[in-house]
Amino acid sequence: MKLSAELKAFEGRIGHHFANAELMVQALTHGSIATPTRPDNQRLEFLGDRVLGLAMATALLEADAGAREGQLAPRFNALVRKEACADVAREIGLGDVLKLGRSEMLSGGRRKEALLADGLEALIAAVYVDAGFEAAQAFVLRHWGDRVGRVEADARDPKTALQEWAQARGQTPPSYTEIKRSGPDHAPVFTIAVRLSDGTEARAEAGSKRQAEQAAAKALLDQLRN
Repeated sequence: MKLSAELKAFEGRIGHHFANAELMVQALTHGSIATPTRPDNQRLEFLGDRVLGLAMATALLEADAGAREGQLAPRFNALVRKEACADVAREIGLGDVLKLGRSEMLSGGRRKEALLADGLEALIAAVYVDAGFEAAQAFVLRHWGDRVGRVEADARDPKTALQEWAQARGQTPPSYTEIKRSGPDHAPVFTIAVRLSDGTEARAEAGSKRQAEQAAAKALLDQLRN
């Protein structure tokens, strides 16, 4: 299969040359453009989620030989959750090469966190099928970079950490309020405010309410710790 210049450049960015280039194309094909002769990436995504899990569990065990299961589980969850996968996908420019239907493109599909995360998991599976587990593991470790080493600080998502902070001090759980929504329908920007019962507040913007809430919680945690 002959690859376009764009996909060849993408191969260079991810550091894996496919023996079977059709696997990469399938990994990048969303259901909105799939046909009977052009399968989408859902089956690969299913497999990639498991390959990522094994690669990350192995990396965590090797990084901290003395860690107990109760310490490893939140670290693992932080490293394999959709937000982490989407972050890696953005770093390698996966959204630029996703194959989407017109309606999905018009609705901002190349920036959607779920599509990016799913595409990355499918890509991990494609590497695995193409060259085996060691190649897939190397891909994961290369692109997750120092996240494994600094995962302790990220093991709890900011909303959970902020709620625990408030409860430990006898406060009610934080409240989240949508202050503003701007931008076009296909690429909205949400402004969220988070407030503690003592009136302490922080705000943040992001492309989804969930991301904005997490960012606001992190901003407030940073403020409380300084």
